[in-house]
Amino acid sequence: MTTPICKQLGIEFPIFAFSHCRDVVAAVSKAGGFGVLGALAFSPEQLEIELNWIDEHAGGKPYGVDIVMPVNYVGKGDGDEVDFSKLDQLIPQTHRDFVDRLLAEYDVPPLPEDMEGQPVVAAGLEVDAKARGHVEVSLEHPAVKMLVNALGPPPPEVIKLAHEHGLLVGALVGSKQHAERQVLQGVDVIVAQGTEAGGHCGEVSTMVLVPEVVDAVGPDVPVLAAGGIATGRQMAAAIARGAQGAWTGSMWLTVAEADTNPVVMENLLAATSRDTVRSRAYTGKPARQLRSAWTEAFDDPDGPGTLPM
Repeated sequence: MTTPICKQLGIEFPIFAFSHCRDVVAAVSKAGGFGVLGALAFSPEQLEIELNWIDEHAGGKPYGVDIVMPVNYVGKGDGDEVDFSKLDQLIPQTHRDFVDRLLAEYDVPPLPEDMEGQPVVAAGLEVDAKARGHVEVSLEHPAVKMLVNALGPPPPEVIKLAHEHGLLVGALVGSKQHAERQVLQGVDVIVAQGTEAGGHCGEVSTMVLVPEVVDAVGPDVPVLAAGGIATGRQMAAAIARGAQGAWTGSMWLTVAEADTNPVVMENLLAATSRDTVRSRAYTGKPARQLRSAWTEAFDDPDGPGTLPM
Protein backbone atom coordinates (compact mmCIF):
# COMPACT_ATOMS: atom_id res chain seq x y z
CA MET A 1 0.00 0.00 0.00
CA THR A 2 1.35 3.40 -0.92
CA THR A 3 -0.08 6.92 -0.75
CA PRO A 4 1.13 10.36 -1.91
CA ILE A 5 2.82 11.12 1.40
CA CYS A 6 4.94 8.00 0.99
CA LYS A 7 6.40 9.54 -2.15
CA GLN A 8 6.86 12.90 -0.43
CA LEU A 9 8.87 11.38 2.39
CA GLY A 10 10.54 8.56 0.48
CA ILE A 11 9.04 5.74 2.56
CA GLU A 12 7.55 2.40 1.59
CA PHE A 13 4.59 2.11 3.96
CA PRO A 14 2.24 4.84 5.26
CA ILE A 15 2.83 3.80 8.85
CA PHE A 16 4.01 6.54 11.21
CA ALA A 17 5.36 5.39 14.57
CA PHE A 18 5.57 7.91 17.39
CA SER A 19 7.84 6.78 20.21
CA HIS A 20 10.10 8.21 22.88
CA CYS A 21 12.41 5.23 22.30
CA ARG A 22 15.09 5.64 19.65
CA ASP A 23 15.24 1.87 19.06
CA VAL A 24 11.61 1.84 17.94
CA VAL A 25 12.07 4.88 15.69
CA ALA A 26 15.11 3.38 13.97
CA ALA A 27 13.52 -0.05 13.56
CA VAL A 28 10.32 1.30 12.00
CA SER A 29 12.12 3.61 9.59
CA LYS A 30 14.57 0.89 8.60
CA ALA A 31 11.63 -1.43 7.87
CA GLY A 32 10.06 1.09 5.48
CA GLY A 33 7.76 3.08 7.75
CA PHE A 34 8.38 6.48 9.28
CA GLY A 35 9.57 6.62 12.88
CA VAL A 36 9.01 9.83 14.85
CA LEU A 37 11.01 10.49 18.00
CA GLY A 38 9.25 12.31 20.84
CA ALA A 39 11.78 14.91 21.97
CA LEU A 40 10.14 16.36 25.08
CA ALA A 41 12.03 14.27 27.61
CA PHE A 42 15.44 15.16 26.17
CA SER A 43 17.59 18.22 26.54
CA PRO A 44 18.88 19.56 23.21
CA GLU A 45 22.25 18.00 24.02
CA GLN A 46 20.72 14.59 24.71
CA LEU A 47 18.55 14.88 21.61
CA GLU A 48 21.70 15.27 19.55
CA ILE A 49 22.95 11.96 20.97
CA GLU A 50 19.63 10.25 20.24
CA LEU A 51 19.48 11.47 16.65
CA ASN A 52 23.07 10.47 16.00
CA TRP A 53 22.19 6.97 17.21
CA ILE A 54 19.13 6.81 14.94
CA ASP A 55 21.23 7.99 11.99
CA GLU A 56 23.63 5.12 12.62
CA HIS A 57 20.94 2.44 13.00
CA ALA A 58 18.14 3.40 10.59
CA GLY A 59 20.07 2.56 7.44
CA GLY A 60 19.86 6.10 6.09
CA LYS A 61 16.05 5.98 6.02
CA PRO A 62 14.04 9.14 6.81
CA TYR A 63 12.42 9.83 10.17
CA GLY A 64 10.80 12.69 12.07
CA VAL A 65 11.03 14.54 15.38
CA ASP A 66 8.07 15.52 17.56
CA ILE A 67 8.56 18.71 19.56
CA VAL A 68 6.19 20.33 22.06
CA MET A 69 5.44 24.04 21.96
CA PRO A 70 2.13 24.37 23.83
CA VAL A 71 0.14 27.53 23.26
CA ASN A 72 -0.54 27.97 26.97
CA TYR A 73 0.93 26.59 30.19
CA VAL A 74 1.56 27.84 33.71
CA GLY A 75 4.59 30.15 33.68
CA LYS A 76 4.55 30.82 29.93
CA GLY A 77 6.26 34.09 29.12
CA ASP A 78 8.31 34.19 32.32
CA GLY A 79 11.51 33.11 30.59
CA ASP A 80 14.36 32.20 32.91
CA GLU A 81 12.14 32.76 35.93
CA VAL A 82 10.35 29.48 35.23
CA ASP A 83 12.20 27.04 37.44
CA PHE A 84 11.26 24.14 39.66
CA SER A 85 11.14 26.19 42.86
CA LYS A 86 8.68 28.64 41.31
CA LEU A 87 6.39 25.88 40.03
CA ASP A 88 6.69 24.13 43.40
CA GLN A 89 5.29 27.24 45.11
CA LEU A 90 2.20 27.14 42.88
CA ILE A 91 1.03 23.78 44.29
CA PRO A 92 -1.65 24.36 46.97
CA GLN A 93 -1.28 22.65 50.32
CA THR A 94 -4.62 20.93 49.77
CA HIS A 95 -3.12 19.05 46.81
CA ARG A 96 -0.01 18.13 48.77
CA ASP A 97 -2.11 16.73 51.61
CA PHE A 98 -4.33 14.86 49.15
CA VAL A 99 -1.37 13.19 47.42
CA ASP A 100 0.27 12.34 50.76
CA ARG A 101 -2.92 10.59 51.87
CA LEU A 102 -3.18 8.76 48.56
CA LEU A 103 0.41 7.52 48.71
CA ALA A 104 -0.04 6.38 52.30
CA GLU A 105 -3.28 4.57 51.45
CA TYR A 106 -1.50 2.50 48.79
CA ASP A 107 1.74 2.03 50.78
CA VAL A 108 3.89 3.89 48.27
CA PRO A 109 7.27 4.48 49.95
CA PRO A 110 9.15 7.80 49.77
CA LEU A 111 11.71 8.26 47.01
CA PRO A 112 15.25 7.28 48.01
CA GLU A 113 17.31 10.24 49.16
CA ASP A 114 19.96 9.62 46.52
CA MET A 115 17.47 9.61 43.64
CA GLU A 116 18.04 12.38 41.10
CA GLY A 117 15.48 15.13 41.43
CA GLN A 118 12.46 15.99 39.27
CA PRO A 119 13.42 14.44 35.90
CA VAL A 120 9.85 14.57 34.59
CA VAL A 121 8.97 18.02 35.85
CA ALA A 122 12.26 19.46 34.64
CA ALA A 123 11.44 18.29 31.14
CA GLY A 124 8.71 20.90 30.92
CA LEU A 125 10.67 23.87 32.25
CA GLU A 126 11.67 26.68 29.90
CA VAL A 127 9.74 24.79 27.24
CA ASP A 128 9.88 27.53 24.61
CA ALA A 129 13.67 27.83 24.63
CA LYS A 130 14.09 24.09 24.91
CA ALA A 131 11.79 23.33 21.98
CA ARG A 132 13.61 25.82 19.81
CA GLY A 133 16.82 24.02 20.73
CA HIS A 134 15.18 20.79 19.60
CA VAL A 135 14.38 22.41 16.26
CA GLU A 136 17.95 23.58 15.75
CA VAL A 137 19.36 20.15 16.56
CA SER A 138 16.86 18.40 14.27
CA LEU A 139 17.70 20.62 11.31
CA GLU A 140 21.33 19.47 11.49
CA HIS A 141 20.33 15.88 10.64
CA PRO A 142 19.61 15.34 6.90
CA ALA A 143 17.56 12.19 7.54
CA VAL A 144 15.02 14.19 9.56
CA LYS A 145 12.29 14.95 7.01
CA MET A 146 9.44 16.18 9.20
CA LEU A 147 8.95 18.19 12.39
CA VAL A 148 5.70 17.62 14.25
CA ASN A 149 4.20 19.77 17.00
CA ALA A 150 1.56 18.87 19.54
CA LEU A 151 -0.59 21.01 21.85
CA GLY A 152 -1.16 23.86 19.43
CA PRO A 153 0.15 25.43 16.22
CA PRO A 154 3.92 25.62 15.72
CA PRO A 155 5.30 29.18 15.88
CA PRO A 156 5.43 30.79 12.40
CA GLU A 157 9.21 31.20 12.58
CA VAL A 158 9.63 27.47 13.21
CA ILE A 159 7.46 26.62 10.20
CA LYS A 160 9.44 29.04 8.04
CA LEU A 161 12.78 27.63 9.22
CA ALA A 162 11.69 24.04 8.59
CA HIS A 163 10.49 24.89 5.08
CA GLU A 164 13.78 26.64 4.32
CA HIS A 165 15.54 23.37 5.16
CA GLY A 166 13.16 21.30 3.02
CA LEU A 167 11.29 19.69 5.92
CA LEU A 168 7.56 19.05 6.15
CA VAL A 169 5.78 20.38 9.22
CA GLY A 170 3.06 18.32 10.86
CA ALA A 171 0.64 19.07 13.68
CA LEU A 172 -1.81 17.06 15.78
CA VAL A 173 -5.42 18.24 15.86
CA GLY A 174 -8.60 17.12 17.58
CA SER A 175 -11.18 19.01 15.55
CA LYS A 176 -11.92 20.28 12.06
CA GLN A 177 -11.44 23.87 13.24
CA HIS A 178 -7.99 23.07 14.61
CA ALA A 179 -7.00 21.57 11.25
CA GLU A 180 -8.17 24.62 9.31
CA ARG A 181 -6.18 26.94 11.58
CA GLN A 182 -3.06 24.81 11.29
CA VAL A 183 -3.17 24.86 7.50
CA LEU A 184 -3.56 28.64 7.54
CA GLN A 185 -0.39 28.76 9.67
CA GLY A 186 1.49 26.88 6.95
CA VAL A 187 1.43 23.34 8.36
CA ASP A 188 1.92 20.70 5.64
CA VAL A 189 0.63 17.50 7.28
CA ILE A 190 -2.35 17.16 9.63
CA VAL A 191 -2.56 14.34 12.16
CA ALA A 192 -6.26 13.91 12.96
CA GLN A 193 -6.19 12.47 16.46
CA GLY A 194 -9.40 10.93 17.69
CA THR A 195 -10.41 10.48 21.30
CA GLU A 196 -9.31 6.82 21.16
CA ALA A 197 -5.69 7.95 21.05
CA GLY A 198 -3.34 7.48 23.96
CA GLY A 199 -2.01 10.66 25.54
CA HIS A 200 -3.49 14.10 24.93
CA CYS A 201 -6.63 13.84 22.81
CA GLY A 202 -9.93 15.53 22.09
CA GLU A 203 -13.49 14.26 22.26
CA VAL A 204 -14.31 13.32 18.64
CA SER A 205 -13.84 9.69 17.58
CA THR A 206 -11.23 8.89 14.95
CA MET A 207 -13.64 7.51 12.37
CA VAL A 208 -15.77 10.66 12.60
CA LEU A 209 -12.86 13.11 12.81
CA VAL A 210 -10.78 11.86 9.87
CA PRO A 211 -13.30 12.45 7.05
CA GLU A 212 -14.27 15.80 8.60
CA VAL A 213 -10.65 16.93 8.56
CA VAL A 214 -9.97 15.52 5.09
CA ASP A 215 -12.92 17.45 3.67
CA ALA A 216 -11.94 20.62 5.55
CA VAL A 217 -8.30 20.86 4.44
CA GLY A 218 -8.74 19.65 0.86
CA PRO A 219 -6.89 17.13 -1.30
CA ASP A 220 -3.54 18.92 -1.26
CA VAL A 221 -2.93 18.50 2.50
CA PRO A 222 -2.08 14.96 3.64
CA VAL A 223 -4.09 13.79 6.65
CA LEU A 224 -2.87 11.00 8.92
CA ALA A 225 -5.34 9.14 11.13
CA ALA A 226 -4.48 8.66 14.80
CA GLY A 227 -6.32 6.97 17.64
CA GLY A 228 -7.26 3.33 18.07
CA ILE A 229 -5.17 2.10 15.13
CA ALA A 230 -3.01 -0.96 15.71
CA THR A 231 -4.00 -3.48 13.02
CA GLY A 232 -4.15 -3.63 9.25
CA ARG A 233 -7.95 -3.59 9.27
CA GLN A 234 -8.03 -0.43 11.36
CA MET A 235 -5.48 1.20 9.08
CA ALA A 236 -7.48 0.23 5.99
CA ALA A 237 -10.57 1.79 7.57
CA ALA A 238 -8.67 5.06 8.05
CA ILE A 239 -7.42 5.03 4.46
CA ALA A 240 -10.97 4.38 3.24
CA ARG A 241 -12.06 7.56 5.01
CA GLY A 242 -9.51 9.66 3.17
CA ALA A 243 -6.39 9.47 5.35
CA GLN A 244 -3.04 9.00 3.62
CA GLY A 245 -1.55 7.04 6.49
CA ALA A 246 -1.81 5.96 10.11
CA TRP A 247 -0.13 7.74 13.00
CA THR A 248 0.38 5.15 15.74
CA GLY A 249 1.79 5.43 19.25
CA SER A 250 0.54 3.21 22.08
CA MET A 251 1.15 -0.03 20.20
CA TRP A 252 4.89 0.66 20.07
CA LEU A 253 5.09 0.61 23.87
CA THR A 254 4.68 -3.16 23.71
CA VAL A 255 7.22 -4.16 21.05
CA ALA A 256 10.54 -5.87 21.73
CA GLU A 257 12.54 -2.74 20.87
CA ALA A 258 10.68 -0.55 23.39
CA ASP A 259 12.23 0.46 26.70
CA THR A 260 8.86 0.26 28.49
CA ASN A 261 8.98 -0.78 32.13
CA PRO A 262 7.99 -4.49 32.32
CA VAL A 263 5.21 -3.79 34.83
CA VAL A 264 3.73 -1.11 32.58
CA MET A 265 3.97 -3.36 29.55
CA GLU A 266 2.19 -6.14 31.42
CA ASN A 267 -0.65 -3.78 32.32
CA LEU A 268 -0.92 -2.52 28.73
CA LEU A 269 -1.11 -6.02 27.28
CA ALA A 270 -3.70 -7.10 29.85
CA ALA A 271 -5.94 -4.07 29.27
CA THR A 272 -9.14 -4.22 27.25
CA SER A 273 -10.91 -1.52 25.27
CA ARG A 274 -12.91 -0.67 28.40
CA ASP A 275 -9.89 -0.08 30.63
CA THR A 276 -8.91 3.43 29.57
CA VAL A 277 -10.11 6.83 30.72
CA ARG A 278 -9.71 10.40 29.45
CA SER A 279 -8.44 12.28 32.47
CA ARG A 280 -6.56 15.44 33.46
CA ALA A 281 -4.75 13.58 36.26
CA TYR A 282 -1.46 13.21 34.37
CA THR A 283 -0.59 16.66 32.98
CA GLY A 284 -3.58 18.90 33.64
CA LYS A 285 -4.76 18.54 30.04
CA PRO A 286 -7.15 15.74 29.00
CA ALA A 287 -5.16 12.61 28.17
CA ARG A 288 -6.22 9.02 27.56
CA GLN A 289 -4.49 6.57 29.85
CA LEU A 290 -5.11 3.30 31.63
CA ARG A 291 -7.68 3.62 34.39
CA SER A 292 -6.04 3.32 37.80
CA ALA A 293 -6.45 4.22 41.44
CA TRP A 294 -4.59 7.44 40.62
CA THR A 295 -6.99 8.57 37.88
CA GLU A 296 -10.02 7.55 39.94
CA ALA A 297 -8.77 9.48 42.96
CA PHE A 298 -8.33 12.68 40.95
CA ASP A 299 -11.72 12.28 39.28
CA ASP A 300 -13.43 11.89 42.68
CA PRO A 301 -15.78 14.87 43.15
CA ASP A 302 -14.70 15.02 46.80
CA GLY A 303 -11.05 15.47 45.80
CA PRO A 304 -9.24 18.74 45.07
CA GLY A 305 -9.31 18.25 41.29
CA THR A 306 -6.34 18.50 38.97
CA LEU A 307 -3.89 21.35 38.59
CA PRO A 308 -3.54 23.19 35.25
CA MET A 309 -0.76 22.21 32.85
